[in-house]
Amino acid sequence: MMITKTKVELLREIAQAVADERPTFFDVKGAGAGDKDSNEFMAEVRRRALIAFGADYTEKRICGSTAHAVDFYFEDDATIVEIALTLKNPASEFEKDILKALMAQAENYPVKSLVFISKPGALKACSRPGRSAMQHWALQHHNLTIEVYEINNIHSL
Repeated sequence: MMITKTKVELLREIAQAVADERPTFFDVKGAGAGDKDSNEFMAEVRRRALIAFGADYTEKRICGSTAHAVDFYFEDDATIVEIALTLKNPASEFEKDILKALMAQAENYPVKSLVFISKPGALKACSRPGRSAMQHWALQHHNLTIEVYEINNIHSL
């Protein structure tokens, strides 16, 4: 019996593999160098995802007339995936990405799940009362499930 991975599982594996190949990926680099490194990481994840999926699920503008785009949108799974590497930080894209998912729902795109892929510390940050309350609210009022996954730092083991 063949077990098939979901698109989210495969994307998580791709993100982990790209991070594994970058020994300094988890180092704090500052605004300029950090942005450059994050952009290169995202470009490689997108490139490999296109090959793995055989279709382009990236940068979908599903949030109405805004210029906002989601990192990945799997319509058949009703899932948005945001690679939000700095979720551990107090000022992150967490709330904005939830808003993008809700805007997509308002535009009649099927969205039942928002998945974050982030660096270590994201799970702890997203379990704090404020973010937990937002996750609960999104589920109760918009039937939006929010999941957070961390990329492991194999270089610190």
